[in-house]
Amino acid sequence: SGMTHEDIVQESKKFWQQMEAHAGKANNNMASARTPISNTFDLQMKFVCGQCWRNGQVVEPDKDLKYCSAKAHHCWTKERRVLLVMSKAKKKWVSVRPLPSIRNFPQQYDLCIHAQNGRKCQYVGNCSFAHSPEEREMWTFMKENKILDMQQTYDMWLKKHNPGKPEEETPLTSREGEKQIQMPTDYADMMGYHCWLCGKNSNSKKQWQQHIQSEKHKEKVFTSDNDSSCWNYRFPMGEFRLCERFQKTKGCPEGEKCNFAHGQDELTEWHDRREVMKQKLAKARKDMLLCPRDDDFGKYNFLLRDSI
Repeated sequence: SGMTHEDIVQESKKFWQQMEAHAGKANNNMASARTPISNTFDLQMKFVCGQCWRNGQVVEPDKDLKYCSAKAHHCWTKERRVLLVMSKAKKKWVSVRPLPSIRNFPQQYDLCIHAQNGRKCQYVGNCSFAHSPEEREMWTFMKENKILDMQQTYDMWLKKHNPGKPEEETPLTSREGEKQIQMPTDYADMMGYHCWLCGKNSNSKKQWQQHIQSEKHKEKVFTSDNDSSCWNYRFPMGEFRLCERFQKTKGCPEGEKCNFAHGQDELTEWHDRREVMKQKLAKARKDMLLCPRDDDFGKYNFLLRDSI
């Protein structure tokens, strides 16, 4: 790129200054947020090892905050930990992801249709819909109090419930304060050029416009890399009705190419799938990930028809 090591360091310092100024504004809002936390978000919470959590274990860090306290001693870093909250309804720990975007807050956070139906979400990693009521409650609290970081929320909760604890017992507060060299693209989400549909960052308005107008980007509204593992049947083929021939003979000469659903289960999944895509499209429009007048999605247009 023509940048020297010194250029990178200077660019990094410049971005840190911008981020510290941004964080300062958020911290100014924390004082007023301390009072409503007891009324609007009072769920028990803690950070645990993400690797252990994936294996069904709830493991906290050691006293030095260097490793998890399990025998495996996984490294304890911001990227490898998970925030859990205690669900009052389920009486068990539930994981909560960071805010899906800090560029534009929606009017309200909605539950993911997969989570509502008790299924695994097909957009794991960048789904902008809450995967549990607890996650929605946390995101709403953070939005209303202008808190961008989950660590801030945890710190506020810890001070409220453990006022006598010394400051250094707040997990990762001091060690995470150590600065690392960051590139400008690391802050693209905060600066306004992050696409959660594709998981990509853009460095300029021109690059952003080129990205959101690309066919590959628009296709992400209707498809996902995890489709094959999250859905049991074919992608909707064009007609949201049952195939009469399949109903009569349990077979269809057109096979996989038939435009109609082969059975009630497939038809039900098609309706669910279309609803997910409509939600995703509405969210993408709200977050300005599509051009305002862009309403032509080619072969996917049939999914947006109101009449069935």
